[in-house]
Amino acid sequence: MKPSPELFQLIKSLSKSEKRYFKLTSSLQSGEKNYMKLFDAIEEQLEYDEDAIKAKFEGEVFIKHLPSEKNHLYNLILKSLRGFYADNSAASVLQEQLRNIELLYNKALYKECAKYIKKAKAIAYQYEKFYFLLDLIDWEKKLIEESYSRGIFDSNLTKLVIEESECIEKLNNLAVYQKLYSKINYAIRNKGFTRTPEEEEIIDEIKNHPLVKGKNTALSTKAATSCYSIKGMCASTNRDFDEVKVNFEKVVKIMEDNPPILKELPKRYVFALNNILHYYSDMNDFDNCMVLIDKIKSLKTTTGFESMDIQLSLFTLPYNAELITCLKTGKYNQAIENVIPKILNGLETYQGKLSIEDEIIFNYNISKAYFGNDDYKNALKHINLVLNNNENMLRQDIFTFAQLVNLIIHFELGNLDLLEYTIKSVKRFVAKKESNHQFENVFLKGMRKLIKVKSPDDLISIIENFRTELTTVLEDPYEKVALEYFDFIAWLDTKLLKKTYSELIQEQNYLV
Repeated sequence: MKPSPELFQLIKSLSKSEKRYFKLTSSLQSGEKNYMKLFDAIEEQLEYDEDAIKAKFEGEVFIKHLPSEKNHLYNLILKSLRGFYADNSAASVLQEQLRNIELLYNKALYKECAKYIKKAKAIAYQYEKFYFLLDLIDWEKKLIEESYSRGIFDSNLTKLVIEESECIEKLNNLAVYQKLYSKINYAIRNKGFTRTPEEEEIIDEIKNHPLVKGKNTALSTKAATSCYSIKGMCASTNRDFDEVKVNFEKVVKIMEDNPPILKELPKRYVFALNNILHYYSDMNDFDNCMVLIDKIKSLKTTTGFESMDIQLSLFTLPYNAELITCLKTGKYNQAIENVIPKILNGLETYQGKLSIEDEIIFNYNISKAYFGNDDYKNALKHINLVLNNNENMLRQDIFTFAQLVNLIIHFELGNLDLLEYTIKSVKRFVAKKESNHQFENVFLKGMRKLIKVKSPDDLISIIENFRTELTTVLEDPYEKVALEYFDFIAWLDTKLLKKTYSELIQEQNYLV
């Protein structure tokens, strides 16, 4: 059995400050600490090598029960991290307060206990920690029962029961929004833009849910951010760009007006900014686009955004947006010289931490940048990274169009023999899809004709017919979504107008 790398990954994820805190707290313990020997040895490794660990400590007693030592060290690191971040989140503070409340209650220090409950409830309301609030209300009930036993009847139990009911109602309300949020998020992760009436029906079902469609249906600030995020995401899938901007601007304003909620949900805030950014991109307002890219990048060193989870988003979202901006403006050379090197460096830095979806999106857009710069070998390299990273339930929209772009790249490289086989393979893939779109079928039909052309005169005729057939298909709004992934018409026009793909994108002098 291959040794588990979890301990290695945890140690490697620690910041300098976290490591320093762990070593400091460990130094306060007396006696020999074998776990620190193990920590230092693993910290030095670039890749986890358990055999090397065993060889290094051969002859020492603790190495004979290495699995238990690893588990012990793992738990000690987690304990240290809990201490390091004890005052860094509302949840940590409330957990500590609840322990204090329990201790004071058990010592019959009821007055002091009530003071802690009051302070903790203020934090729970401020950060909308409703689960903690229920625990605190439960402790208040215990104090009331205790006061009754001592003949004190000045507490209002009815008011507390009403407060508890309101808290449960808010929790239920938030839970429904979270379910709807997950549902629309899954639809986007799986399909991307809506391309069929059936897919649009799924989005409409979410969009028309009473809690999304109705007014003043969110019972908490967190629920309101969920509600507007859901509306914005639904609008995004249907390419209703104005609605995207309106709803995500509401999310940003709510969070900026409520710092505690922003602290609780920093990733949602970044996500909202990113969606507004893409609105400006879709409107070709690249000045505002760059302003928001810089704003998101600046969050990297902002308090509250330090966690690795957020740092990953602060890498992927702005750099992908910057790359897309270069693609849309035809500045492929700028993308290759200034943006892609930073992306590749980030991919290496965050290796093993980034999601497959992020890697797919980066490599797809990098491939398009190299294609626009007529560097077809590098374009092929990165499109292959997309095709080799396919997950059956993840971004099948990108995977589908990556296969079509792959055909174009091979055509430009002159790999006509390979193309005949590859086109058949893609055709089988398309035929098996639940949604068999007309665009893909027409495109594959046109590519089959292209690779069989024998004379230059026939080539122009075939391309003209190819273009006409595609533009006819693209009159259907569902089919026109294809151009969101790659400008197939511009590529055909490079053959007809004798201009480079980059020139056509920059001039925007072709008809779609």
